[in-house]
Amino acid sequence: MPASPPTPILLWLRNDLRLHDHEPLLAALATHASVIPVYCVDPRHFVADDALAVPKTGPFRARFLLESLADLRASCRALGGDLVVRVGEPEVVLPALARELGATAMHFHAEVTSEELAVEQAVTRALATIGVRCRAYAGHTLVHRDDLPFDVRELPEVFTRFRNRVERDVPIREALPAPATLPSVPCDAGALPTLAALGLQDPEPDPRTRFTFVGGERAGLERLSAWMWREDRLRTYKQTRNGLLSPNDSSRFSAWLAFGCLSPRRIHDEVRRYERTRVRNEDTHWLVVELLWRDYFRFVAETAGPRLFAAGGVQGLRFPWRTLRDRGVREELARWTSGTTGFPLVDAAMRELTATGFMSNRARQNVASFLARVLGIDWRLGAAWFESWLLDYDVSSNWGNWMYVAGVGNDARGFRFFNVYKQAQDYDPDAAFIRHWLPALAALPPHLAHRPEQASPRVDHPAPMVDMFRAARESEQRYLRAVGASPTDAPRSPAPPAPGSRRGGSSRR
Repeated sequence: MPASPPTPILLWLRNDLRLHDHEPLLAALATHASVIPVYCVDPRHFVADDALAVPKTGPFRARFLLESLADLRASCRALGGDLVVRVGEPEVVLPALARELGATAMHFHAEVTSEELAVEQAVTRALATIGVRCRAYAGHTLVHRDDLPFDVRELPEVFTRFRNRVERDVPIREALPAPATLPSVPCDAGALPTLAALGLQDPEPDPRTRFTFVGGERAGLERLSAWMWREDRLRTYKQTRNGLLSPNDSSRFSAWLAFGCLSPRRIHDEVRRYERTRVRNEDTHWLVVELLWRDYFRFVAETAGPRLFAAGGVQGLRFPWRTLRDRGVREELARWTSGTTGFPLVDAAMRELTATGFMSNRARQNVASFLARVLGIDWRLGAAWFESWLLDYDVSSNWGNWMYVAGVGNDARGFRFFNVYKQAQDYDPDAAFIRHWLPALAALPPHLAHRPEQASPRVDHPAPMVDMFRAARESEQRYLRAVGASPTDAPRSPAPPAPGSRRGGSSRR
């Protein structure tokens, strides 16, 4: 009597587009089932934002996604399997596919933020009605959630305390190996959509681009090898990580991490191997610290719930943010998004973002501070702009960082803002970054490229849109009235969630 074919298990992929260090995949394969990897291209991810008139997922991130899917499909096929791709809402697509194939189980990596959780719940409810068991795994962080030395609901409010506890008490697990083979897929794999089908245009290459991101696990592993080993840049990472222009000053792993093409544990394994074979110093350790920051923001997102997208953040601060309903805000926001504020560091960074989909961490802090702290504009508008344009967008890191800079996140320390003139002098002393992205300033000496309004004759660059110090002082006074105390006494405890603050549509505004 012939043996029965193995029972299919669906492997639902989202931000885990890789074969290495993939626990849901290995667990499904261990059952000797027919494992069917599937990715749903959700049309809701590409709708236009009502307030900003930009798609939720912009062209750079969408292109990176399609490249990552094509790469993963090629890798699956090389091992005898395939990647099934469907366009549609997962709560509709996955139950239909499970019925078609007779699947009895589905494995996936769990998410922690509101929209993703809502989809997860809808999917698991729909599958439960047809008898499909769902199993979720933690797997997006360096420190495994199960290894935390405290309940995640008791997450320290300050990153340093989180880092100290983790570094002292938590051994980091090694990355899991990629499978050697995959079972064949008993259905049509489906075609990858085009950018045009998603309502997007392929972005034109900008000749000023100094680094081109290519999606996929293989490209991510190649970047890891090239930056850490061939270029040997890990040994000086802490010293160079704030560089604004050179692609190798920082690792630029962020996009592959955001899509799960690279596992943080795989990076950690390579750091430890580097430390054993080349050098171990503060610079090599600092890359691990940055991975822990990424973990921290994810755990913050899990504990914050809808407060992650509320105007008052986890602090519940009732700050009178200026919104699109206020006079002049649309014009000011347009100058910020277009890189025409008259402040060269801000303008260069914002133009780099829309030309390439990337901005360095140092530049992100400056442009975020300028919008929220100097202009006093609702920080969520900036976070939503980044969501559309950043190709390395990660929900937890993006909204957590914006919350932090806006002074409504964890570790709030009163009113602080970035002096973008001083930041430019400190991190772009020769104005190389500014002159690279602002051609009208290219011929100016550094001191005038930093302050082009002082150049004579005038150059073709906008005058500063505000007096930065005066605007920041006014914003600080509003902040002090909001907290009702001095900056050092600002509240640090999370407040109850605000109603209607879930990310999505106009509610996150």
